[in-house]
Amino acid sequence: MREEEKDQSGRPGPPRLAPDALGALSGALAGFAALAVAEPVAAAVRPRSGPVAVVGGAAIDATPAPLKDWAIRHFGTDDKLVLQLGILAVLAASALALGVLAVRFRRAGAAGVLLFGAVGAAAALKRPDSVGLTDALPSAVGAVAGALLLYGLTGRLTAPARSTAPEPGSASEEAAGAPRVYEAWDRRGFVLAATSAAAASTVAGAIGRSLNGSSGRHAATSREKVVLPRPGSPARPLPKRAGPRVAGISPFVTPNQEFYRVDTALVVPKVDATGWRMRIHGKGVRRPATYSFDDLLRRELIERAITLTCVSNEVGGPYVGNARWIGVPLADLLAECGVRPPSRGGSADQLVARSVDGMTIGSPVEDLMDGRDALLALGMNGEPLPFAHGFPVRMVVPGLYGFVSACKWIEDIELTTFDSYDPYWVKRGWARRAPIRTESRIDTPKPFARPRAGTVMVAGVAWAQHRGIEKVEVRIDDGPWREADLAAEYTRDTWRQWSIPWQATPGGHTLTVRATDRTGTVQTDRRTRTIPDGAGGWHSVVVTVD
Repeated sequence: MREEEKDQSGRPGPPRLAPDALGALSGALAGFAALAVAEPVAAAVRPRSGPVAVVGGAAIDATPAPLKDWAIRHFGTDDKLVLQLGILAVLAASALALGVLAVRFRRAGAAGVLLFGAVGAAAALKRPDSVGLTDALPSAVGAVAGALLLYGLTGRLTAPARSTAPEPGSASEEAAGAPRVYEAWDRRGFVLAATSAAAASTVAGAIGRSLNGSSGRHAATSREKVVLPRPGSPARPLPKRAGPRVAGISPFVTPNQEFYRVDTALVVPKVDATGWRMRIHGKGVRRPATYSFDDLLRRELIERAITLTCVSNEVGGPYVGNARWIGVPLADLLAECGVRPPSRGGSADQLVARSVDGMTIGSPVEDLMDGRDALLALGMNGEPLPFAHGFPVRMVVPGLYGFVSACKWIEDIELTTFDSYDPYWVKRGWARRAPIRTESRIDTPKPFARPRAGTVMVAGVAWAQHRGIEKVEVRIDDGPWREADLAAEYTRDTWRQWSIPWQATPGGHTLTVRATDRTGTVQTDRRTRTIPDGAGGWHSVVVTVD
């Protein structure tokens, strides 16, 4: 049989396999149009209200903590990209299926597109940073555009066959549930409509990206204009012996572009510093206050080197870094607002920091006001904070894991109690209080390395923020523990580098490290997972000496 068939008038109908294939194409074009049209609407409403962003955010919120940890372990800082690609893959597959459905049941296919829009709109309204009904517009408008396009394109693919046409006055074949029989199709009209839709969608998407980029450029311009004043209390110079000269060891100061990033923001907030405001209020705040970015810049700033650690960091993991932070002492701001720690009669024991994207992070008030260098940081390694690390302002608290201290893109500080409010991570099974554990890591040699026999330098870093590292020991296979050489301590809030020469002999070997902090606590050998308050155990690497 020929590839194409003709109806009784001689007009070519679609190829035998064409209806479903063209329907799938129609669905793909409709899905593309829905997302493309949503982009300029999101740019006009709020960039973070786009369908992929809100559905992705909802997916992150609904993901069980163990699965989140698995994603971070396997994908690292690319976990958000993987999620976005996964969402797009699901949407693409759904669009193809709805297109095939619409060839037979046009209204059902179009309704399916509208249903996806409703899901996106609902997700937008439930986001913690939602500003109201306008956040639902990108998903809703995009879905309507996609549904109309799918209905129109599939209408050009199908026509009821004379032999199966319903009798006058009877229910239509769609209402009766009977599939359409393909007798003729408007090839020219379909190609023209599909091509025009693809072109229009591309233009709409480009306009949306341009508008979003324009919004981001204003924020970037505000960052470029920031001149960090010389801190009134600068960080002291690095000791000469702050780091051993061993190839492969982590540098004492982590460059901004290499500093780890773990958060839930699918779209990095780009906040214009000129319009940024932060409010301090709540329980025990006798003098509520609101600060602008310039207000903070005009205060006396301090600079401190502080090592940050993510609670999702597995034993030996990469989510730890050390930087020089410039900012305002948080305890000073709280004291000016009349806040007192619980040990001095204060009524609030929890500070809840809120980000512009709705993230909530709770910190113990006692820890923030006990004399440690808890900061509202404005700068990182001598420059304004990068957007990915919280520009214009973030919290930095030595000694506490980031999920209970390191709020980025902060805009609100509320004093409350642990009994009356559970922040984002606590609601998902993580601990309310989480001091950083004493940990150490072997940076070199790497796992499964093949060094040559002879002297091999074993080196790495150890940390116990706000307690300091007293000793690091290394064990080869089941041999005795040997004390490593420690680099000079900078402060007890930063990691310490260590190294030890090893006379390597041929064969397979296991290298293990453990640290002891200045309170005398030895790093535990008991393996624990990251949930609820950080991983525990000794870091080991296996190597083969040639």
